[in-house]
Amino acid sequence: MKRVNLMIIIIAFVLGTMLSSCMDVLDTAPDGNLGVNDVLADPLKTAALLHACYDELPAYGWTFENFDNIIVACTDDAWSPQNGGPNTSTQRMYNGQSSASSHPIQHVWTWSPTSNNEGYWWERFFKQIRKCTQVIELIDQSAASETNKRLYKAEAHVLRAWFYLELTKWYGKLPVLESMVAIDSDFSGWKREPVYNVVSKIIGPDCDAAIATAELPWRIDNIGNDQRVTKALAHAIKATAYLFAASPLHNEGNNYWEEVYQVCLTSVNELKANGYELFTECTEPAIYGTGDEAAFHQLVSRPMDYPQNRDRETIWQKRPNWGYGYEQSGYVFCYIGSLYDNTYSCSVHPTQELVDAFETRDGKPILDLRQPYLDEKHLQPNFRPGTGYNDQDPYVNRDPRFYATVLKNGDVITWRNGQQLTIDSYAGGVFSINFDINRWDCTRTGYFHRKLVVPGSSPTNDQKYATHKYYRLAEIILSFAEAAAEAGHLVEAKTAADEVRARVNMPPLPADLSKEDLILRIRNERRVELSFENQRYFDIRRWQKPDGNFEFEFKWATGMWIEKQPDGAFTYERVNSASVPRYGSENKYLLLPLSVREAALMESRTGVKWQNPGW
Repeated sequence: MKRVNLMIIIIAFVLGTMLSSCMDVLDTAPDGNLGVNDVLADPLKTAALLHACYDELPAYGWTFENFDNIIVACTDDAWSPQNGGPNTSTQRMYNGQSSASSHPIQHVWTWSPTSNNEGYWWERFFKQIRKCTQVIELIDQSAASETNKRLYKAEAHVLRAWFYLELTKWYGKLPVLESMVAIDSDFSGWKREPVYNVVSKIIGPDCDAAIATAELPWRIDNIGNDQRVTKALAHAIKATAYLFAASPLHNEGNNYWEEVYQVCLTSVNELKANGYELFTECTEPAIYGTGDEAAFHQLVSRPMDYPQNRDRETIWQKRPNWGYGYEQSGYVFCYIGSLYDNTYSCSVHPTQELVDAFETRDGKPILDLRQPYLDEKHLQPNFRPGTGYNDQDPYVNRDPRFYATVLKNGDVITWRNGQQLTIDSYAGGVFSINFDINRWDCTRTGYFHRKLVVPGSSPTNDQKYATHKYYRLAEIILSFAEAAAEAGHLVEAKTAADEVRARVNMPPLPADLSKEDLILRIRNERRVELSFENQRYFDIRRWQKPDGNFEFEFKWATGMWIEKQPDGAFTYERVNSASVPRYGSENKYLLLPLSVREAALMESRTGVKWQNPGW
């Protein structure tokens, strides 16, 4: 009897792991003896074949690395207090202690009930691609109903596209494997293809196949299926994949922006035509208030609300309460730090660079986006004249999203049993900035994160905490805006960016911006809208050319040293968050390395280099 475990799609890539334990959940029954015909003959076992394709969805967010989101920490938006201590992943990254055999992100420890809890994204995601391809190629032979056959195949197409997209974001070029590969295949002709080829040959067609399937829904309307994929997700994946393919890091010198503009335009129009819209009305004013930031803050700190479905913006989210429970509580345990009431660490917290990115309330960037700082250490901001910004009263009259994103000196929050806490982050205050690398519970910048925490949440006040949202409509609109601007459709680009800004009553962008300045404004819009949502890590990399780096953005980070004067007034001084620069922004950090084993194996089979540059 032919067995599923012989239909190995990528045996060359996971030889070390797959040959030693290729009997995974898809391949065998609990007794280890189930063959492919047994699986396909039973509708329930066939459904399990699909369900296994949902394994390995990473727990992005505050559970990504020991309550310290290293993806966010490795951007200019945030600093992690775990830059000291006992060999944390973030500390190693900041100290430049990384190699292909031991990389803090490639081999990060994560909460995941379906894996060995370590990154190994190449191995894990290609394993999932194999599972998805098995479903696509075998499902028609199963005893499932015709309706379920079409549905399962569509879901497998979407998931395969998603895993391929994640791999391109982490590693760049990939082999394109459109069908299962026999164990005795000749691998000598395999190669890593440009990202555009991966997108146009497999990610795009997979998404198109799913979108064309009538049985695949546009939206999930019940919590029991909240992790299931949809047509909307297929559009989001396709738009994002083409955006990455056209970006300088991946485009191989080609201009794909007009094509990406068309793809993103279709995705946005189809999403809106099928009920997706920006979340613009706060439905919980008792918790979030009635300010311009209320709806935005509610959206980013709440999971989708079933069965009401008032959140029509979220496209796909990580399932809450998926096992350990830490995905929700982590947002609170790592909230304000300073050893206050069961807090563990203040985790990654906003930098002054992120604070500087928020415009004034009347829509004026406070810094020159072409050169925001005049020195390497970012201690000399390049202020734009005429903005009304006052560097000795820096937190007034700012973009409303600032107040939903950053906890700053003087803010008042509700903690345990209704207790009101004032965030005294001035020198000598309870929540003061602290540069002792052995203190994980103190901010290095003078700020704490607010965005992903429900107001009033604490260890004894169990609000319904946030879960990570992989995609929401605002991101896709901003992807369209970027592609439109790059392709020269400046009016449409501005209109799209203005739509996102209007949610918080920010004024439209100026009508007379040059193409270069409009692109800079849209990039900054992505930064403030999507901060702490795991987007900035990839954005600051994909915007670089293959021979570039992001040292100016990342190498030095700053915070605000605040002193309280005898009359109660405050003075403000920019300071670096550490006395030495962060590593991890050099050219090689644009992409993750393949593991030494995988690179060596494929190089021995093909005779060409597979490892990413610099590793």
